[in-house]
Amino acid sequence: MHSPGPGPRPLNESGTSRSVPDNQKRAVHAGKGDLVVDAPATIDCDAVDPGIKKDKNGKQGSEGISGYETRENPYAPARVLPPRGQRPDGEDPLPPPVAAGLRVATADPAPEAVPFADRSAGAPEPGATPRHRSGGSDFARLAQRIKEAGLMRRRPFYYVVRMALVAVFYVACWAAFLFVGDSWWTLAVGAALALAFGQVALVAHDVAHRQVFRLTRASALTGRIAGNLGIGMGYGWWQDKHSRHHANPNHEELDPDVSPDILVWSQAQAREAKGVARFVGRSQAFLFFPLLTLEGFNLHVAGVRALADRSLKQRRIEGTLLFAHFIVYLGVLFAVLPPGKAVAFLFVHQCLFGVYLGSIFAPNHKGMPTLTGEDRPDFLRRQVLTSRNVHGGWFTDLALGGLNYQIEHHLFPNMPSPNLRRAQAIVHAYCEELGVHYLQTGLIASYGQALRSLHQAGAPLRQPA
Repeated sequence: MHSPGPGPRPLNESGTSRSVPDNQKRAVHAGKGDLVVDAPATIDCDAVDPGIKKDKNGKQGSEGISGYETRENPYAPARVLPPRGQRPDGEDPLPPPVAAGLRVATADPAPEAVPFADRSAGAPEPGATPRHRSGGSDFARLAQRIKEAGLMRRRPFYYVVRMALVAVFYVACWAAFLFVGDSWWTLAVGAALALAFGQVALVAHDVAHRQVFRLTRASALTGRIAGNLGIGMGYGWWQDKHSRHHANPNHEELDPDVSPDILVWSQAQAREAKGVARFVGRSQAFLFFPLLTLEGFNLHVAGVRALADRSLKQRRIEGTLLFAHFIVYLGVLFAVLPPGKAVAFLFVHQCLFGVYLGSIFAPNHKGMPTLTGEDRPDFLRRQVLTSRNVHGGWFTDLALGGLNYQIEHHLFPNMPSPNLRRAQAIVHAYCEELGVHYLQTGLIASYGQALRSLHQAGAPLRQPA
């Protein structure tokens, strides 16, 4: 079971800390099977995510990440609420934010501090125009606006066309590989295939969020074909990891994407870093993009390692499809190319695939606030304040698969990606109404913010012992 750790945790680079009042220790924590509750209660699923599916008995589905609170997925961001009839009118679905001094990245090198401790979950930022509450949580009111705009409806024609185009691109790259044959020009084909693999990964991402299919079985089957068989990525392993990220974005203990593995994401992590993370962390801002060349290999290795976990669903199918990909992939490479060129193709393809994936996901949360311990803003603020949007035109939408609307995607993970652009205007206006900080920047600027944050996080490791 997850343990929040002993004592209060540092909240910022100055090392200041605070204890959490007992009346604010009411959040659901994301350790497996670990629900912290203070009264007999029911889960307020509707206030968390309108896309959660229930069976005829009222239980949530057991698979998929369209919503967060699922019967077999313990990584739930909702706190356990008293039944609706026992709640005060207008109560928000989570306790007031307690992250005093939470850093919010801005377009400037030095992030600004946004104090939360003295405001309730529904209070506006200083200087903001007060809003009128009409009952329900802030997120519930936003969800109603989104629903009324029809943005949660599935887009089957869009996904038929998109998946067909991605499949044609994928097959065309392999056809070009066979046509070019034993030539160094095959490395250019490897670069194109890296883009094709990235687009397949983006399709698998949308499928996993049930943006495409309503039924779990269709989503899982398509996801495993695209992920395991198509690009050698363990779909089950990735789905579990991504579910935990969505439930607690940028939470240093609960989000696997900011765990101190090779990189450190805060100065508190840097002070505790050991081994590779301590060595790399000194220069991690300069090493970030070079390290992304290893991400493709990491996805393959992690998918294989996950097969040893007996809790992995459909483990036999996952393993069969995964190893089928490796056998066919390596077999075709070494059948068409001499060993030297085959190895060169493999490295060019896999390294560029890793860089492409990392370039898609890096702008989303890196350089945004990180949470620790009992830091639990309400659902809307937890998603908005830890995410960053990247503005751009159709090419940005295509290259990033719609994930440049990261704030909207985190608030409504099962919203079809082509609807995110329309949702952005509604969410942005609503955040301004509430006085909630909403960050949107250009693609290059987002990389700059992420790299500056990484450099700042590694500062303790550059200090003389």
